[in-house]
Amino acid sequence: MTQKIAVIDYGMGNLRSVSKAVEHVAGDAEVRVTDDAGWIASADRVVFPGQGAARDCMAAIGQHHVRQAVLDAARNKPFLGICMGLQVLLSHSAENNGTDLLGLFPGEVVRFPADMPGEGGLRLKIPHMGWSRVDPVGEHPLWAGIDAGSRFYYVHSYHVVPEDQTLVAATTDYGIRFNCAIARDNLFAVQFHPEKSADAGLKLLSNFVNWQP
Repeated sequence: MTQKIAVIDYGMGNLRSVSKAVEHVAGDAEVRVTDDAGWIASADRVVFPGQGAARDCMAAIGQHHVRQAVLDAARNKPFLGICMGLQVLLSHSAENNGTDLLGLFPGEVVRFPADMPGEGGLRLKIPHMGWSRVDPVGEHPLWAGIDAGSRFYYVHSYHVVPEDQTLVAATTDYGIRFNCAIARDNLFAVQFHPEKSADAGLKLLSNFVNWQP
């Protein structure tokens, strides 16, 4: 039976780039960009991308009526969150003077400090944009075949601080060491963009497509 993979459409995120990257590694699976709650519920696995501001993201989730579909998928089937699709899983963001998120996991989304020193004493730029190494924390099927320290592509100004540190599946150093991936049971979510991360990103997506949590 053909596998169905939903890429959740709530009007924010590199939906075409994500769906094309998933299609590239998914064989004959049906990959659909959709906000249809019924199709999302029937999908075998779900990808939840996103970018932009937290408040705009939460508003768009409401406007597209996908909040419950996201929560149900995150609890019940292989689920991959990307960038804002990671951040909104926590309870609260400091962005926009404070924004309540989906609250699947207790924790905060906080901004990078403004005065992080870089090479030569120059301040690091925010947003963190470009390639940085990712250091897995423990083993996970989605890291299979990816060398520790492989570089992935980032565009973000905020990072996640979950209350439960056992969620952390990888970290990255950019002025400070921050959490760049979380995992729990059927859920895996990353701050970086695997769809823009060349071979390592495609390998992670391939691992997700074949993951049987």
